[in-house]
Amino acid sequence: MRCVPAILTALALTALLAGCGGEGGVSSGATVGVYVDSGLCAGAKQALAEAGGKAGDLRVRAVCLSPAEAGDRLDLAIAGANARRATEDSTAVAYLESVGAKAARFTHPILDSAGIPWAAASSGQAAMEQTLGAIAEADPGSLRDQVGEALDASQG
Repeated sequence: MRCVPAILTALALTALLAGCGGEGGVSSGATVGVYVDSGLCAGAKQALAEAGGKAGDLRVRAVCLSPAEAGDRLDLAIAGANARRATEDSTAVAYLESVGAKAARFTHPILDSAGIPWAAASSGQAAMEQTLGAIAEADPGSLRDQVGEALDASQG
């Protein structure tokens, strides 16, 4: 009977790891999250509203992050908390940040370790439109990977 809690824990971890980047994929009609830098949030939400909150057959929610920068000052605790918040969400498929974000140097390793693609943009609306297009075109079995490839292609 001692192995029952261990088995339940293993099953829970397996379910958690199967999130958007796992082998199980994303079910039709599921909701996925796009994490958005505070400076891009208004434009991203506008693009999402114009798309009816959907990309293909998936619902999409924009998660606006706390500002980590104020003038020349960077709050590393907020930057780290923003990135960790995205990594703790199994529905996260992208992280959109402002071009030249000082926090990027600290957030990218956190996001990369969780397999969450990120993109730097000057327009929240354009970045969300591109992300929605990538989500709509992606195979749900490898959503994060394909969204990441689409966002990488646009950066280069």
